[in-house]
Amino acid sequence: MTQSSHAIIATPVKTNIITGFLGVGKTTAIQHLLKHKPAHERWAILVNEFGEVGIDGALHQGNAPDAVFIKEVPGGCMCCTSGLPMQIALNQLLARAKPHRLLIEPTGIGHPKEVLSTLAEPHYQDIIDLQATLTLIDARKASQSRYREHETFKDQLEVADHIVATKADLYNEQDLTHLSDYLASLHLSSTPVSVIKHGEAQPAWLDAPSRHQTQLDGQSQEHEHEHEHEHEHEHEHENHHSPLPDLHAELQRHGMVETTNKGAGFFSKGWIFTPDHIFDFYQVLDFMNMAQAERIKAVFITENGIYGFNKADGVLTTMEMDESEDSRIEFIVSSASEAEALGEALKRAILPS
Repeated sequence: MTQSSHAIIATPVKTNIITGFLGVGKTTAIQHLLKHKPAHERWAILVNEFGEVGIDGALHQGNAPDAVFIKEVPGGCMCCTSGLPMQIALNQLLARAKPHRLLIEPTGIGHPKEVLSTLAEPHYQDIIDLQATLTLIDARKASQSRYREHETFKDQLEVADHIVATKADLYNEQDLTHLSDYLASLHLSSTPVSVIKHGEAQPAWLDAPSRHQTQLDGQSQEHEHEHEHEHEHEHEHENHHSPLPDLHAELQRHGMVETTNKGAGFFSKGWIFTPDHIFDFYQVLDFMNMAQAERIKAVFITENGIYGFNKADGVLTTMEMDESEDSRIEFIVSSASEAEALGEALKRAILPS
């Protein structure tokens, strides 16, 4: 960060990482927190997504109150795409928003330890005041080997200052017991756990101290060596398209563009459509209800208005939005063939021009 960037931050910015696996409800929880933002405060959100398209920024922006600034870093986990890109986006966001609070939302299959490592860079020591890291978890996943044995799933819990079990209205009587047993197996029984419904994260949780702040203060001198070592983990990360600026040019030429990405056992495919592509609202709704995927997020311009969609674990939520520059959707599935079939079905919802 430049000296001028230092100068604009008079007081260190209260910063929280809000992490959790795919489909756990991070977007919903952040939107709930935004609704309870103190009116006099400016907040900023730095969002990283697994796919190249970038949906969360549009969903947040379409529902954000005044004095909320949003910046996206699409294209995968922050350590793979974002050593430098994350710092550039973070610096730009801090300079533009001059926020009282910063929320960082890594992708659901990203390694939050790498985000903490970036925040340990010496030039952030007087700028970032790291407070509680919240890790959201769906307690139903704690008994499923696909998740409980996934290294990223465990990493996200291990960095938590506060674990938040979401979607409690969908639990059975054994789910919280399974979660407690799983946390004990990871030696995390002492980490505070809260249980919520409908993304109702409590703003007071953000102000709790973070055990990582002391660690960051102590490791800045050794950061470069540790950072290199931590990047040795395998991501199987492959980008098949160019970053968003090139995608934007492609969009202007062809009216639509598709992107792919894969890593950590998942495959993403996304589409962006120029605003002259108008979607049939009820066909989109039918499509979203029928589609099977690990997670689907979308914003569509329809003949009935602009709508955001979010689907995980077979549960679809829909929200009306004020504005959007384009229509966009992203699937996270287990294979390329699944994503391709979903894409072909989606295109049938476009109204004739």
